[in-house]
Amino acid sequence: MSKAVEAFMSDVIAKNPVEPQFHQAVREVVESIHPIVESNPAYRQAKILERLVEPERVVSFRVPWVDDKGQVHVNRGFRVEFNSSIGPYKGGLRFHSSVTLGVLKFLGFEQTFKNSLTGLPMGGGKGGSDFDTRGKSDNEVMRFCQAFMSELYRHIGPDTDVPAGDLGVGGREIGYLFGQYKKLKNEFTGVLTGKGLGWGGSLVRTEATGYGLVYYVQEMLNHRGDSLKGKTCCISGAGNVGVHTIEKVNQLGGKVVAMCDYDGTVVDMDGINDEKLAFVKDLVFVRRGSLKRYVEKYPRATFQEGKRPWGVKVDVAFPTACENELGAEDAKTLVANGCICVGEGANMPSTPEAVELFIKNKVLFAPGKASNAGGVATSGLEMAQNALHMYWSREEVDAKLHGIMKGIHKASVEHGKEGDYVNYVKGANIAGFIKVADAMLAQGIV
Repeated sequence: MSKAVEAFMSDVIAKNPVEPQFHQAVREVVESIHPIVESNPAYRQAKILERLVEPERVVSFRVPWVDDKGQVHVNRGFRVEFNSSIGPYKGGLRFHSSVTLGVLKFLGFEQTFKNSLTGLPMGGGKGGSDFDTRGKSDNEVMRFCQAFMSELYRHIGPDTDVPAGDLGVGGREIGYLFGQYKKLKNEFTGVLTGKGLGWGGSLVRTEATGYGLVYYVQEMLNHRGDSLKGKTCCISGAGNVGVHTIEKVNQLGGKVVAMCDYDGTVVDMDGINDEKLAFVKDLVFVRRGSLKRYVEKYPRATFQEGKRPWGVKVDVAFPTACENELGAEDAKTLVANGCICVGEGANMPSTPEAVELFIKNKVLFAPGKASNAGGVATSGLEMAQNALHMYWSREEVDAKLHGIMKGIHKASVEHGKEGDYVNYVKGANIAGFIKVADAMLAQGIV
């Protein structure tokens, strides 16, 4: 089997050179699902795997905009519409200097399986630009968003492609993007998710990725007769996912003792309780400040300049920042310190070597395509509310989110059992693949 996988990957790499993140994402999935493909003649005959790694459409365009000093800038915009076999393309927009076509292809490929796992009718897509919102004024961000949407609007729609936010794209950016789409199309439709509550958004959408991550980890622990109650945790990232992961961990009786941002790691062995979390939310989201200031407010805590939180002794680790942030040495440290569970809140934040070490040491490991699917699941619920022209209560949305995460966990266990251990990477990949592959088979060679 390994020779067949290597031959397949050689072809993928040759067709998609200089795209290491995409190669990494494809390899992880192919290694899991290759036995399923080999055992199904219909999959082989229809070249399901070969078609699955090719995006259905890639749109690339220039984005000219003017800064507050009257200077013209030109960025590059993308939309990768990867797979629409089970629904309209669905996936976020990322505005960050690190954005390349290869990064968006990796994210769109992952999104295809993530969306499949939710059980909702959503295909996979991703987009964005190498524009960085950091250091830009609100007016500069608005002008960029308007220029970006002036091209993107031609390629999206509520039944075609429904973007959302991602790194660098929050409520402010979604508002500007939606306003320009509405003006250009002269219609008020659910073409974007993550909208404000007063104009088509859904309750719990902001918290959904972090809440869903914790629900999934709780299910993993429950499956082993355990729970988050009394567990110490560390979290990378101080954005929406990280902050709301802490919020839900607190609600379920766990204690977060470390979190980090771009500048370094706060270690607070007393725990980042709800009062401290409120301070973090104001610091990060309102004042856009650094976690360095946490220790000014809470001097019993310490700040480790330039460090990630993986050296802190914890029971559960949540990488929620960015791809490949947790490497083999970090994994060794976590294992040596007795970490029993790792839940990915970001997309592919653990390197392949780190994942291998976790699985080898029987650490419960939740891959991002399963454990961080709560965000897109709630985006799907927002789409449903828009289509029905109604709102659901916070309790209704949260209950639906919890049910979806339980369903993803159940499917991952079903396909990932290896004796007394569950390989959640294998389980999530197979469960997500089968639904997409069967839909592709049913729809013919298109």
